[in-house]
Amino acid sequence: MSPSPYKPITIPKMVPTSICGAASTCRSLKQCPNPATPSFQISHQPKQKPNFIATPRHKSEFNPTLVSTPKWSPLQRVAASALNTIEDRIIKDLLEKPHPLPKTADPSVQISGNYAPVGETAPHHDLPVSGSIPSLINGVYVRNGANPYFDPVGGHHLFDGDGMVHAVHIKNGQASYACRFTETERLVQERSIGRPVFPKAIGELHGHSGVARLVLFIARAALGIIDATRGIGVANAGLVYFNRQLLAMSEDDLPYQVRLTDNGDLQTVGRHDFSGQLRSAMIAHPKVDPVTKEMFALSYDVIHKPYLKYFYFSPDGKKSPDVEIPIDGPTMMHDFAITENFVIIPDQQVVFKMHELLRGGSPVVYDQNKTARFGILPKYAKNASGIKWVEVDNCFCFHLWNAWEDAATGEIVVIGSCMTPPDSIFNESDEHLKSVLSEIRLNSTTGKSTRKPILASSDQVNLEAGMVNKNFLGRKTQFSYLAVAEPWPKVSGFAKVDLLTGKMEKFLYGDNRYGGEPYFLPKDASQMGGEDEGYVLCFVHDEAACQSELLIVNASDLRLEASIKLPSRVPYGFHGTFIRSEELNGQA
Repeated sequence: MSPSPYKPITIPKMVPTSICGAASTCRSLKQCPNPATPSFQISHQPKQKPNFIATPRHKSEFNPTLVSTPKWSPLQRVAASALNTIEDRIIKDLLEKPHPLPKTADPSVQISGNYAPVGETAPHHDLPVSGSIPSLINGVYVRNGANPYFDPVGGHHLFDGDGMVHAVHIKNGQASYACRFTETERLVQERSIGRPVFPKAIGELHGHSGVARLVLFIARAALGIIDATRGIGVANAGLVYFNRQLLAMSEDDLPYQVRLTDNGDLQTVGRHDFSGQLRSAMIAHPKVDPVTKEMFALSYDVIHKPYLKYFYFSPDGKKSPDVEIPIDGPTMMHDFAITENFVIIPDQQVVFKMHELLRGGSPVVYDQNKTARFGILPKYAKNASGIKWVEVDNCFCFHLWNAWEDAATGEIVVIGSCMTPPDSIFNESDEHLKSVLSEIRLNSTTGKSTRKPILASSDQVNLEAGMVNKNFLGRKTQFSYLAVAEPWPKVSGFAKVDLLTGKMEKFLYGDNRYGGEPYFLPKDASQMGGEDEGYVLCFVHDEAACQSELLIVNASDLRLEASIKLPSRVPYGFHGTFIRSEELNGQA
């Protein structure tokens, strides 16, 4: 066996290894178009007009979808043509072209290199495996991501792409792979029409052209050219397996159920409203309590009150009544946390101000006059009267990794990555992004809080995307497994962090090799095993060789157990989960 390119490193309070990224040298632009590195936060430089990238439209070789043409009346056909002309000649040519896109909305930046979309791949079986897949791993690892089906017609942010789920089935040491679009109502309608017609929430809705695109969307809906009542979401962010169903989620819509077939394929069942119980969007990070098996969730609205609602589901899918959470205005609520008895709700400084569109700006705003705070609400509260708010200065956590109740102090301990500038994912900034793994302590009795970095300043490295052992979610945990997001926004490895001592161990992927979220899979489905007994699964892409693989790493000692070579490129994506074989047997 050739020497492994992977480098496990133990770091007991030391300066982090400097990691330099390199542009892709892939010879096939069909596989790796445009080797430029995407960026969410870049200092101001001369802006380039977008060089659009080919997308998967007409490129999937397998599972061709029978696309029916819209059933429009003659009047609707004329109206559709007229609105398309308005979009092409007025919005694009007159309003957008004279104003070069910011890099946070430039398609040639946001979906370049291995962020570029791919076509669907039908199941490939008996994949090459280096090393040995642990015998305890039987099931399917699935990961969600943004994968635009059409060429962007205007601005595009990475988060705007259509959802695609990548699945690796593992059984008795053998593996298969497939990837499919989640057939959202939005994607189905756009494919039928033959062009993108729904607005992109981040890439397109900024400035006066964003107002024009909103008006265009309203006109298309009013004329029956599109049906927005069936959902406008992309289902590209999170995945959860709950009540025998795999759900793909983004916070702009209801979840979508995706079924895993016996031959290793994926099929979209449809928009999932929990038998008519869920009537509002649900964020992409619901929390499943490992003891009670209940699922807890939030829903936020950027237009109408109530701006925030909390609810939960029993293990068999029965929804609780909504609890309206009092907040002053629509707020970015990407994630939250639970403890054994409470739900922890962040009300932070990144907010939505739609009127900023009229001023020519972005509706996603960092409100420096607002003080971040965390709400502590009993899990089974019937209303928000018992919520206790604790302020935390200068804190924006895009993700929260865990929280628990400290019996000795009476405080709530929250573990999250505090990001500065808070809006750097959405808006350009001259300030270098930092994502600091932090311990936040909330005292609901005194209303006071403390926040401290878990790593020493000499060890500081951007840590974003990851998890703790889900068997201990909501309870005190010692370890977290987080992506080393450097050079930002690429992921050069993952870190195992001792949350109690600050000790950090890194598993680096090697030169020109990058990945995404590390997924921790416990050896035991229950809480019987040790907290770090299990495996870390992560997709990794070699930008020089244009080869993607799934790595399986021993979580205790960061030893590489196996590498599964994948038949096609897997773009860098978002969040995933693992469904064990015994769970799949009962799939709905």
